[in-house]
Amino acid sequence: MVIIRLFGITKMLAGNQSALSLNVAEGQSVKDVIGAIKAGYPRIGELIQQKKVLMSVNQEIAHDDTVVHADDEVALLPPFAGGSRAGPVDDSQFVRVQRENFSIDQELDRVRSQSTRIGGIVTFLGVARDRSRGRDVNRITFEHYEGMAQKKLREIRERALKDFDILELLIIHRYGEIAIGENIVLIIAGAEHRVEAFRACQWAIDELKQITPIWKLERTPEGEVWVEEHP
Repeated sequence: MVIIRLFGITKMLAGNQSALSLNVAEGQSVKDVIGAIKAGYPRIGELIQQKKVLMSVNQEIAHDDTVVHADDEVALLPPFAGGSRAGPVDDSQFVRVQRENFSIDQELDRVRSQSTRIGGIVTFLGVARDRSRGRDVNRITFEHYEGMAQKKLREIRERALKDFDILELLIIHRYGEIAIGENIVLIIAGAEHRVEAFRACQWAIDELKQITPIWKLERTPEGEVWVEEHP
């Protein structure tokens, strides 16, 4: 028996279940698990076949020959919605997925306090808007894969600190219901000079949308829509 966690549109296609229980023998491959999904849930199977849905095992993207055990954490992942320092830092303060709103001023101070060498700070703030792809939007809900989302955001921060000439990077993404006009995501890059801060900030938001398991559900007058791509 394998338990598969569902997110985003896969939950909807499975009758709003949050997980599937499949009769798959111990030690079978991901390919076998996908076969069982196709048999019981053909619409989900079609998305997997089209590579619009990926499978993860123990919070890592899996391949067809990956072996799956009964105690593994398995999930289906629809398309995602999204330098050196003065001393040791608790990165939980710089990488957060949270329900509550955040204070931009407080987070700016958090980054600024990391080094007196910081001479340029660049921020990206994502805000909930009332129109998307030609549709009016009344409200937005973000769902995330707890644990894996934080892990991917930490990877983004670590890569940014390594690959760009910056001194600090902060990433916060909210989840749950968010009203139009409210804050969604905040990225702050601090560097000695503005050019690297701009580069790191833009790279971080683009990478976040590519690899972080966070999904967006838009509520419109015509119904609910899971957004497959984030512009």
